Amino acid sequence: MGSDSRSAAAGRYVAATRHPWACLAFLAPLLLAYEGGVLWLGGSNPDALRNGADAWVRWGLARYGFGQPWAAPLLIAALFAVRAAANWSGRPREMLGTLSGMAAESAVFAVGLWAFSRNFKPILDECGVVLAQIRFQSPAAGQVVTYVGAGIYEEVLFRLGLFSVALLVLRLALLPKVIALPIAAVGTAVAFSAAHHIGPNGEWPINPMVFAFRAAAGLYFTALYIGRGFGIAVGAHAGYDVLVGVTV
Repeated sequence: MGSDSRSAAAGRYVAATRHPWACLAFLAPLLLAYEGGVLWLGGSNPDALRNGADAWVRWGLARYGFGQPWAAPLLIAALFAVRAAANWSGRPREMLGTLSGMAAESAVFAVGLWAFSRNFKPILDECGVVLAQIRFQSPAAGQVVTYVGAGIYEEVLFRLGLFSVALLVLRLALLPKVIALPIAAVGTAVAFSAAHHIGPNGEWPINPMVFAFRAAAGLYFTALYIGRGFGIAVGAHAGYDVLVGVTV
């Protein structure tokens, strides 16, 4: 009975962390911290601290007449609020425990990716793949805000948006899920890595080691999105970015 009870509790927790209401509650303080930090630290030019994915989302919204600073975070919050309302009866009952667990999981997954990043070159060397050394740039203190934004908006753009759409298109093309899912995952992971080299602030020249690692990180976040839900994928992404920034 004890084992069955623990299994049932674990199942309830896993389901709770994936519920839109828990995701919204988990994302809200991150969104507030990022948007408030951009306005506070950005001074007369807050857009200078915005993550590239955030800028792209805002550019797309502005083309349809939604150029207000609050449009992007409101859209994200509204999306999860609508989904939560549609499944309100299944919302988590133990919100404190659920959110605490999500924070702990995000920290564990962030540290796991950070450890992998530190060992990425030796792993490739063991496999006989020789690429240039990864060099992490030491950020200014204000960049921490940008890293939180990256965790939110890059997951919105590449996992919630691009990956989900790619998977849907492949499934509509009658590809079985076992084939469509890895194609969508790999394709969007490569797109995630390539996006860091697009636009006026894109990184040039391309470092093959960094490009390969970011593609691997894109697969990692996709696996988290599929297996543990959007909220934990965002938390792990933001946590990893901040961890890299403060430990260089």
